[in-house]
Amino acid sequence: MPLDVALNDVVRLRKPHPCGGYEWTVVRLGADIGMVCNTCKHRVLLPRREFGKRVKRFVARAPRAPGSAGTLPPDEPSIGTTE
Repeated sequence: MPLDVALNDVVRLRKPHPCGGYEWTVVRLGADIGMVCNTCKHRVLLPRREFGKRVKRFVARAPRAPGSAGTLPPDEPSIGTTE
């Protein structure tokens, strides 16, 4: 199951960054996840799969729009349905 991550989420990784910081802010989403170290402001890109393995927990979650958990609003039909 894919990890539900959004911009501005703050995550704690399993191993510390060389500066000593554990917490990172998500700044880019796509095939790679971009993160900025909250201690030294160093920016890194990790493939999604590697990101999922390294995350220990979410420290803070960015606000999400209601119903944005991958569901369509009731007035929009799903692809492939005929009416």
